[in-house]
Amino acid sequence: MELTFASYNIHKAVGLDRRRNPERILAVLHEIDADVVALQEADRRFGRRASVLPKDLLDDLSDYRPVRLNHRPDSLGWHGNALLVKRGIDVIETGVVPLPTLEPRGAVRADLLVHGKRLRVAGMHLDLSGLRRRQQIRTILSHVERCGPSCPSVLLGDFNEWSLHGGSLREFLSPWRVLAPGRSYPSRRPIAQLDRLVISPEWQVDELGVHHSALAARASDHLPVKARLVLPKK
Repeated sequence: MELTFASYNIHKAVGLDRRRNPERILAVLHEIDADVVALQEADRRFGRRASVLPKDLLDDLSDYRPVRLNHRPDSLGWHGNALLVKRGIDVIETGVVPLPTLEPRGAVRADLLVHGKRLRVAGMHLDLSGLRRRQQIRTILSHVERCGPSCPSVLLGDFNEWSLHGGSLREFLSPWRVLAPGRSYPSRRPIAQLDRLVISPEWQVDELGVHHSALAARASDHLPVKARLVLPKK
């Protein structure tokens, strides 16, 4: 089985032209054509925390449906984190992970059923503080490892980690594998690998990279990252 996973900090759909343009974000998602997408900064920060990607636009202009978390009716996700899956992928179970921080942050998790196989996905947007990031990663790993039967897992998001291999990334002990697709921030002239994926040992990496199209370079302050992963038959 082969699936493409992507992570995209959409900056509340505000591009480098300072205009909020959800249709432009959906066009970038169409370019990526991933099976599962983790979004960060997908909801407005204040008030009703409404989604910056209206659900009717998702229905009309994309092949995705949001993973329902049932926390805020107007939000796409939780604390700005959302998961999108291609139509035809079944969602078995969902969960949210409150993270230790001084400001509201969280992670979201979904167990999916794809071709009869259970998979686990968690999306996150970690803190600017290195100490908090380490605490948050430990919290997410604890949740993922105890929330149900063990299964192939992918963790992805904006890790806010400038170190290439050290810092908070040291919390991902073997057999977890950290993937750094490349420089994704800032989108116009990226210098930092803030957006990453972490995979369980069952997966093989077929392709890994940053989606750097002309549209993506102006749609948000981050570029999307993606990985095509293969789950070998047993």
